[in-house]
Amino acid sequence: MLNARGLVKHYEMGEQTVKALDGVDLDLERNEFVSIMGPSGSGKSTLMYILGCLDRPCRGSYALDGVDISELPDPELAAIRNQKIGFVFQTFHLLPRMNALRNVMMPLTYTHVGKEEAAGRARQMLERVGLGDRMDHKPSELSGGQRQRVAIARALINEPRIIFADEPTGNLDSTTTQEIMALFEQLHKEGQTLVVVTHEREIAEHSQKIIHMCDGRIREFEHVG
Repeated sequence: MLNARGLVKHYEMGEQTVKALDGVDLDLERNEFVSIMGPSGSGKSTLMYILGCLDRPCRGSYALDGVDISELPDPELAAIRNQKIGFVFQTFHLLPRMNALRNVMMPLTYTHVGKEEAAGRARQMLERVGLGDRMDHKPSELSGGQRQRVAIARALINEPRIIFADEPTGNLDSTTTQEIMALFEQLHKEGQTLVVVTHEREIAEHSQKIIHMCDGRIREFEHVG
C-alpha cells in the first residue's frame, strides 16, 4: 500500500544543514497498525509529514497505492491528501465557532458531496466514535477526549486509506488516553490502516509494530505482542 525508498529531507538552519531524514526505506501494508517512536529531532514527525503528503522529500521516492506521488504537482498532491489520507493531531485543530457536526463535515467542503449527504455522513462518523449525543456542541463545550474524538471522526469522513496521528494523546489525561487508544484499536479491527507518531512506549504498544527512529534513520522494527 505504501512504499518509500531512500527518503532524504534536509533543512537549512543558517549556515548549518539539519538532516531530518537521512535515507529512509519503509513498506506499509493495508490494515497495519504501526507506531513511530524516537527522541525529539529523530525525524519521526518529518517522516509522517512526507508520508501524509504535507511535505516533500529532497530525495527519494514514495508511492501510495502504486502511484509515485513524490513528484506530483501540488494540486494533485492536495487531492490525494484529501481523498486518501486522514490526520489526527495533538492540538485537535477544530474550528471554535463550529459545532462538532460542522467540524466533521469540513473535509467534504472540497468535494462534490452535497450538504445533506455530508451532514448524514458526519452524523454516522460521530456516532461511530461515540459522540452521537454531542453533535451540536462546540469545541469549548467538549472535554479534551471528546474534542479528539471529533478530530478522529473528521479524519474518517472521506473514508481514507490511511490515518496518520501525531502525538494524538499528548494533551489528554491517562484515562482519556486509554479511551482514545481503545478507539484506534477498534478502528484497526474494522480494517483501518493507522500510523501513530509518539514518544510514549505505552501508546506505541497498542500497535502491531513499532518503528524506532534516531538521527533521521530507522534503527529498528519491533513487532508487538
